[in-house]
Amino acid sequence: MSILCDFHMHSSFSEDSDTPMEAMVLQSIRLGLQRICFTEHMDMDYPEQYGTFQVDLPSYYEEVKRLQKIHQGRIEILFGIELGMQPHLAEPYSSIIKQYPFDFIIASQHLLGGDDPYQPCFWKGRDEADTYRSYFEELLSNLKQMEDYDTLGHLDYVVRYGPNQNRDYSYEAFAESIDAILTYLIEQGKYLEVNSAGLKYGLSHPNPEESVLRRYLELGGTNITIGADGHRPEHIAYDFPLLEKLLTGLGFTGYTIFRRRQPVFVPFKSRSITV
Repeated sequence: MSILCDFHMHSSFSEDSDTPMEAMVLQSIRLGLQRICFTEHMDMDYPEQYGTFQVDLPSYYEEVKRLQKIHQGRIEILFGIELGMQPHLAEPYSSIIKQYPFDFIIASQHLLGGDDPYQPCFWKGRDEADTYRSYFEELLSNLKQMEDYDTLGHLDYVVRYGPNQNRDYSYEAFAESIDAILTYLIEQGKYLEVNSAGLKYGLSHPNPEESVLRRYLELGGTNITIGADGHRPEHIAYDFPLLEKLLTGLGFTGYTIFRRRQPVFVPFKSRSITV
């Protein structure tokens, strides 16, 4: 495996993980990773009944610095954040970003109309195809409100949790909406995340799925970041060998990492990274 960097990772600083950050670091070292980036959840105005997805930023930053010092020379630990987009949050997020020296910022859509598709009750009375289409349309609208981010996380996140998941989902069924998102990212010089958690959730493809990635290349997009979206040690770098095979088969020649918000291209088969 030549993908030696996982740039989407959570720990107990995120509401949906109970794994200490150092446990994630130690497992990454065991796997031979060179560089990881924690991207703890910051979802302001998340529905209170489901939890508080707002990372304690001062404590989070201090723990990253502590572990950087302890594990210096064994692995590079970078400081990122995953921002949960909603239409009214661009300005508050911009203020947060200015307060800390983030290496990497993911913009993700976890909610549709203020509710989370992860919750089974979300789907009651909803048409699956209409919901997927609405999700993509709201995602694009939210991206247009955001400016300060590096990559779009798990573009088709909603599909993980649909009643039939990806049984009736395809790029072709939602081509117009997905093309608009991909074109916007390319025009803005932003990156597209390839998130292997879709494989973990039994979709048999990453997020976004292969035909979306193929279309991204057709439109001229080449800039991708890679993350497993792991919340436990066993999910770090999840199925990265399979992911690399898929990406090279499609025609991608490498991926990008970020340090101090600056992109660095890493060719596949490269086992060393100079930043």
